Amino acid sequence: MRGLRGKRVLVTGAAGGIGAATVKRFCEEGCSVWALDRDAAGLESLAAALVEAGLGAQLAGSSVTDVADPVAVAAAFAELHATWPSLDVLINNAGISSRRRFLELELDEWRRMLDVNLTGLFLVGQTAARAMAAAGSGVIVNMGSMNALIGCPNYAHYNASKAGVVELTKTMALELAPAVRVLSVCPGAVRTPMQEAEYTAAMFAALDAKIPLQRHGSPDEIAALFAFLASEEAPYVCGTSIVIDGGESSGGLASAANEEL
Repeated sequence: MRGLRGKRVLVTGAAGGIGAATVKRFCEEGCSVWALDRDAAGLESLAAALVEAGLGAQLAGSSVTDVADPVAVAAAFAELHATWPSLDVLINNAGISSRRRFLELELDEWRRMLDVNLTGLFLVGQTAARAMAAAGSGVIVNMGSMNALIGCPNYAHYNASKAGVVELTKTMALELAPAVRVLSVCPGAVRTPMQEAEYTAAMFAALDAKIPLQRHGSPDEIAALFAFLASEEAPYVCGTSIVIDGGESSGGLASAANEEL
């Protein structure tokens, strides 16, 4: 992608799934990447995989951090700023998910979901944006979800957190432009370890059958979109939510439900 080589990129939720694929993609683009995750062992595995792929030199550092903890986030940025005075790109990807019926949802689980997916994204985004605004440039891509845009049962807490991300992104874009460009990505079904922990093989097959492209997306496909949006190929994309869902929101689940009536 044009204009990415040499950029300083922070990726949160970097240890696995979409985050790990995103770190690798930006390393391949010639960026200097900082990886942040609460999973220390996962970060070590990521670093080893990058070395094996010949990309180890592109990993500038990593921080073991829970994004929902403001003290930990401040410490991580202090560590990062010791290497970089600012950063060029933030991929605000860290998030969690769990499957729970609304009437069975406990308050602690509700709070933890919003703490990580929304408050954590706010804490990291605000800290990064302050440095970017002072430097006069930057790109922030927040991780939303198609669940923010359409109804989805069994995920009230997740849906609410991601809807908050979409609206927070709009406000950030309005207040930080033109120096800092902010947008969000809203994936549909993506085959990640997080989703594999919640779905059976039969559930995957049933969902695939309702998606127009007949499959889940891959972490690499989301990482490629992140790279495009952060690059000079997308300088006029700002304040919006980019859906990447195999056509699911255009037909898919809604059409399949309609056909069953």
